[in-house]
Amino acid sequence: MPLTNAQYDEIIRGYEARQLHNQHILETRIQDAYRKFPRLKEIDDSIASCSVAQARRLLDGDEDALTVLRAQIASYREEKEVLLAAHGFPADYFSPLYHCPDCKDTGFISGKRCHCFSQAAIDLVYTQSNIKDILEKENFDTFSLDYYSDKEINPSTGLSALATAKDAAAKCHAFVDSFDETFSNLYFYGDTGIGKTFLSNCVAKELMDRGHSVIYFTAFQLFNILSKGTFRKDEDAIAAHRNIFDCDLLIIDDLGTELANSFTTSQLFLCLNERILRRKSTVISTNLGMNELADIYSERVLSRISSNYTLIKLFGSDIRILKRQR
Repeated sequence: MPLTNAQYDEIIRGYEARQLHNQHILETRIQDAYRKFPRLKEIDDSIASCSVAQARRLLDGDEDALTVLRAQIASYREEKEVLLAAHGFPADYFSPLYHCPDCKDTGFISGKRCHCFSQAAIDLVYTQSNIKDILEKENFDTFSLDYYSDKEINPSTGLSALATAKDAAAKCHAFVDSFDETFSNLYFYGDTGIGKTFLSNCVAKELMDRGHSVIYFTAFQLFNILSKGTFRKDEDAIAAHRNIFDCDLLIIDDLGTELANSFTTSQLFLCLNERILRRKSTVISTNLGMNELADIYSERVLSRISSNYTLIKLFGSDIRILKRQR
């Protein structure tokens, strides 16, 4: 993802701040444990002392020094783990802390940008850091079936709102679990307030946690960026335009709420078709059914979606209203 020098520096500063913060937490944790259980400090001091002593012996030509050192350290570490466990601490309590264990909060793996760096760039370029706050509240752990009735029956499917929601959630889990092996897309549709955006967010949270790059847009935001890249030749918008095609998952929320015209129709087709060709997954949520989709965006868009997307129609009462009533 193209970044200006200032943007790159801002991301690196974020990593440096994270490292300092985690180091402070670890040092505070260690000192607190030392005060409560002095034997822990004695063990760590002994490990350091014997390491120095054996290193000197190794330099003096003692070929057994390394073997002796390994045995001593293993003995001390075993005692330390037993002591930690006896006082309710996990075995890795003194281990370094990382937000991203893959790159150890450096942003790079073998000289290449880590997946967490890619997502940090997306968050910065698209000012999407707010989506992370939403995903902390809207995810599979907080998804509830309590608002879907087993009495409301969809006459077109014969399924209750509850059965429909269970099936939708199962398809979302399957989408996430097979994401790395199988190219697929999701199209959520149905009335307002029945969980389409919530399930989209569940998928986004899972994939971001697994290290995939995710870009979230409302339809209005998406077409606004596409128009800047097309008509204004805005460099940042042009770069954003490219990244829309390249990210692992693109989420388009509330399709159909924007002002539809010939430009949005052509750009939607371009976006969906290009991502299909690149085998990059897309999730769409909308109030539009298949007939309305064709009327607004053309038969070509309908064809791409109907042949390349898993269609998930949700059914039930407006959950927002139900929450207020409760």
